This record gives sequence, structure tokens and C-alpha cells, in this order.
Amino acid sequence: MIKEIAKQLKTRFSEMGIEAPLEEIESKLGALINEYRVPVDEAKRSVVNQYLRKSDIPRNEFYVRSESDFVKIRDIQSEGRWVSLKAKVVQLWSSESESIAQVGLIGDDTGTIKFVNWAKSNCTMVEEDRNYVFKNVVTDSWQGRFQVNFNKNTEIQGIEEEIEVGSLVEEIMGVIIDIQSGSGLIKRCESCNRALVKGSCGEHGKVEGKYDLRVKAIIDDGKIVQDALLNRDAIETLTGITLDRARKMAAEALDSSVVLDALADKLIGRYFKVQGPKIGRYMLVEEIQKMSMASNDDVKELIAQVEAI
Repeated sequence: MIKEIAKQLKTRFSEMGIEAPLEEIESKLGALINEYRVPVDEAKRSVVNQYLRKSDIPRNEFYVRSESDFVKIRDIQSEGRWVSLKAKVVQLWSSESESIAQVGLIGDDTGTIKFVNWAKSNCTMVEEDRNYVFKNVVTDSWQGRFQVNFNKNTEIQGIEEEIEVGSLVEEIMGVIIDIQSGSGLIKRCESCNRALVKGSCGEHGKVEGKYDLRVKAIIDDGKIVQDALLNRDAIETLTGITLDRARKMAAEALDSSVVLDALADKLIGRYFKVQGPKIGRYMLVEEIQKMSMASNDDVKELIAQVEAI
């Protein structure tokens, strides 16, 4: 958190011609927040005021910025830039961190990028499959991949324009070795389509929701392990278990886990050819075909290799 704030301050100071080493900013913030237990916002204001007084610059000039330039996602190649984007929300992910309001993927015709909407930024909440203009977001990186962070200066506006998300279709042939939690018969928020967690939507709170089928599979081709998302259509076609049948199974057993067990029985240990765009860690399955190219011995060997890791 301190590093993130320091980078933002460093970027703004540089824009204003203020010489402020990043390490020095981090040190000042760290002392206030960690040693003296000063609230984060107050610590940030204190550090800003120190540099503004030193440079004889009025405080209001620090918080006034010109609108950032619009860029394509593929052009984001460095940290600490203020940019604006026109993009579609491709996916929303669950976050257990109270400091994060939303996290997921946005995309334009040049690719996709992770976004983080910090709770303290008080930004507008976004919805999956909606198109937006994102003004004044800050580029960053995490674990070697670029991302954009929303902040208090970020403006988010929904637009009617339909944005095509560019991505390369990939193919993998391998064995489904596991199905992750969050699969099977699930419920989604009717407003934003997010998967519900214990009957609650991260944005809209406790809702009734609508039923859906989802499988988060792990596929091993002998060289790599790939996460793959199968939607309702793919699941129904592949397994013969329709949404209506899944609901009846869960109602009769008084337990939705029977659906996951049935899907796992039809998928795990089988060999498939899968095609779809890879977005983040997941391949979004557009086509999946059951193959008979692998013998039972091959399948057992692949699973044994993974279990041995």
C-alpha cells in the first residue's frame, strides 16, 4: 500500500516539476503510517504538504490535473502513467481484501488488462459485459504483469458503444485433472451477472439471484497446466446435464454439491481438445471436443505426474 501511494505521489510531483525521490517519499509515509500510526489519508496529506511548502507551491495546484491521454491497452508498457481508456469489463473476480472494492479484467480491441478499484477511491462500481470510458487511471504492475488502478481522480462513465475485445484464440489438448471450487450449480446476480458468494453479490448485497452452470476446470497436456472456464452451453452439450436437470438434482438431494459430483464424474480423467481466448489465467472455452486419442494408461500417467508435483 505504501509503495502504491508513493508511486502516485512521485508521478504527480514529477508532473509539477518537484524533485522528490521515490525512496524518500516511501520513507516519510512509512514513518507516519507504521511508526506513528497516522491514518493513511492524513499521512498522504502530510507528505504532500511537506513537498509543496518546500517548493512554495499552493496546495490546490497539486489536486488540479489536466485530463490524461487516451491510450490502447497494448500501449501500456510502464508503471506510474496517468492514462484514460475506453474498454469493456470482461470479468469480475472475487476479492477477500476489504481494501479492494472490485478487481477483474477490462479489454479493448488490442487486448486485456487487470484493473483494481480500491475501496478508498470511491469510484463507480462496474458491471461485467458493460462498456465504459475510464479517465485518469494509473498504470502499475504486479508479479510481472501490467495493471491499472482506479483512484479518487478516476472518472467512470458507461457508454452505449460496443467494444470488441481483442484476444488470440488458443488451443490445448489434454486431460481434465481437477475441477475447482465455485463450479457446478451456481447463482448469479441478476443486475451485474457476478457469481454470488453465500447468496450475496459483492456489489448489490443479498439478492435472490438466477441459476447458472459453470465449471472451472484444470487441464493438463503433459507440459503445462491450464485453467479453463466452461459456460452453461458447453457444459450442457458435453455432459448432457442441463440447467433444469441440475436444479432438480439439487432439489431432490437438498444439496447442490451432487451436481458438481455428477459433472466431475463426466469430465475428470477425460481427454479433450479445447479452444478459446486466454484472458488472464483462464482460457474462456468457446469450443470443446471429447477426444479418444489418449489411452487409460496415458490419462493415469498424466494425473500421476500432476499429483506428484
